[in-house]
Amino acid sequence: MNKLFAAIIYLFIGSSIIVHACSACASYTMKTRMNEYTHPSAVLIQNVNVFDGVNEKLLMGTDVLVEGNTIKSIGKKLTAPKDAKVIDGDGRTLLPGFIDAHTHLQWNVGVNEFIDSPPDYHAALALVEAERSLMRGFTTLRDVGGSVFGIKKAIDQGWYMGPRIHTSGAAIGMTSGHGDFRSLNTWPRQMGGEAISPVEALGISMFADGVPEVLTVTRDQFRKGAHFIKILGGGAVSGLRDPLDIAEYSLEEIKAFVGEAERWNTYTAIHTYTDKSSRTALEAGVKTLEHANLITEDTVKLVKEKGAYISAQTGFFLEPSPDSFTEGQKKRHKQAADGLDNLMKACKKHGVIPAFGTDFVASMETKELQLAEFTNRLKWYTPYEILVQATSFNAEIIALSGPRNPYPGKLGVIEEGALADILLINGNPLKDLKILLHPDKHLDLVMKDGKIYKNKIK
Repeated sequence: MNKLFAAIIYLFIGSSIIVHACSACASYTMKTRMNEYTHPSAVLIQNVNVFDGVNEKLLMGTDVLVEGNTIKSIGKKLTAPKDAKVIDGDGRTLLPGFIDAHTHLQWNVGVNEFIDSPPDYHAALALVEAERSLMRGFTTLRDVGGSVFGIKKAIDQGWYMGPRIHTSGAAIGMTSGHGDFRSLNTWPRQMGGEAISPVEALGISMFADGVPEVLTVTRDQFRKGAHFIKILGGGAVSGLRDPLDIAEYSLEEIKAFVGEAERWNTYTAIHTYTDKSSRTALEAGVKTLEHANLITEDTVKLVKEKGAYISAQTGFFLEPSPDSFTEGQKKRHKQAADGLDNLMKACKKHGVIPAFGTDFVASMETKELQLAEFTNRLKWYTPYEILVQATSFNAEIIALSGPRNPYPGKLGVIEEGALADILLINGNPLKDLKILLHPDKHLDLVMKDGKIYKNKIK
């Protein structure tokens, strides 16, 4: 009996040791993986040619000193503090981390699979895509429709690699508007239908009809942690129920969105293609027009007069329409694609800089084209202009969120006091922008918030 008791005690203690050992092992593995991307309190990057995000002329043969999460000094022959990590840039180009102003980190599969998959599946794919974006050089993403609050938190706490995330939370749309993927046999909740639809439950979009619902849903996104508000204010290429030409939401409703966002000291973005929906949005005080492919020169000039922004994308329109599209969707895709050239030319003519965004959805494979946005824009802009769009100009839009900005500090530039989001490129993208398409070959260092996540130089 005593031997049996002793054996039980032995097994209990042994299993406890194994459990604790496994737990410690898992913790060690996680910490080890993340510690690969940390560094001493200071990093001195020597002998680089600096594109500061603003000026076309590079600062040749320059050193950049990072202390903590900010850029401490920029100059020649800087002295490294004690215990600083020193990296010889050997003539590489140093530039600010890229900012993608229009992403959907949560949406990585087709509509039907999206609705039929559990939230943790979408979270897992979003984390993978976040890491991939960072490894392409995007240190900041502006997410304009989706539930990525948990993804952002996990990245910010250091549990996983990924960019800074500025998010609107769910995109807010009207019944039958863009984002309404309910079947025709589903009644609106105001008419006895389900209170929350599958897309709302997953957090990618919410429905609001009339000013009272607009206020409630907007406030709920801020309750969840949104940094700005994104509304669906016009017809869509990929929509199921909304023709491209319609204007969604009335002036009164859009003013309610804008007013509530302003009370939270931030701003409203709107999905829009046509002149009518875009002008209504501008009149209501919306700050960013997302897409805007079909607007006229007069509306481009109005954007400038209002101090608003156009957040444009090319990849979705320059690529062939997806095979899954209906004939109606394919027709709308071509219509929006045909308008892109006029939009870009009008912007350039009237001095309106188009923000750099990508807007790829529904496919992890398609999102691998994120960097192609750089070369797509060569039809209208120089490499210098495009790099400004993806760095310091996009940082202006990020800053519109004011006190709702989760990462106080200056982004998109290489200057003293700015946040240390830094890339080292083997080559000069100001002369050959195509090298950015091959990050495995040319992107040698990725630093976000002063931490090194990729370093091929060592």
